[in-house]
Amino acid sequence: MSRKKTHILVADDHPLFREGLVQLINRERNLCCCGETDSVITTQTAVLTLKPDLLVLDLRLKDGDGLELIKTLKARYPKLLILVVSQHDEALYAERALRAGAHGYVMKEEATEDVRDAIRTILNGELYVSRKMSVLALHKLLAKVPAREGHYVERLTDRELQVFQMIGAGMATADIAAELKLSYKTVEAHRENIKHKLGLRNAIDLLCHATHWVHGLSGNDPRRQAAATAQPVRGTS
Repeated sequence: MSRKKTHILVADDHPLFREGLVQLINRERNLCCCGETDSVITTQTAVLTLKPDLLVLDLRLKDGDGLELIKTLKARYPKLLILVVSQHDEALYAERALRAGAHGYVMKEEATEDVRDAIRTILNGELYVSRKMSVLALHKLLAKVPAREGHYVERLTDRELQVFQMIGAGMATADIAAELKLSYKTVEAHRENIKHKLGLRNAIDLLCHATHWVHGLSGNDPRRQAAATAQPVRGTS
């Protein structure tokens, strides 16, 4: 006999927000929260054991990156539906999440009704993004407009963006390598690619701009912002 309710797993490392999502889901007549997780490892285990119909996922978990988790889960469980609910700017992350395999994207600041609408939309076999994101995607498709000002980091790959964020959070190369389970040389290669794509001169420029970006202070042009906040250091790469 088929299940009467759709089983949903909630993965978010903020207990209060996670509790709110669970209550929202359980109030719906045909939905049921089958479990809660707060890390990549526990989410992977829960998907395997609980076999949810849909995963509501934050991009920031305790021990890893949500985008990489989406790719891993979709490779293992192609039929798993995934809705991302994140504080990250949808203009930069929604398209990346959908490319990774998610079926919808909602920002945490949006109304509760939007989360319900997103769940219903995805369960009906459609993709869900906000109206603003739909309009932006349409403009990019039809007019082939360049990336919005302030979102020059769209030039970076998912992994490069992840490394860029970690640099901005003050993490050293060795720490980034350990957390991402990459070699030191691989992280260094990502750093070089980021500098090249963003037109930054050296490690000091990279650190200053990444820090400003993480804290929401970066300007439209990375070279101009870095030049305004740091003096070039000879011999630094």
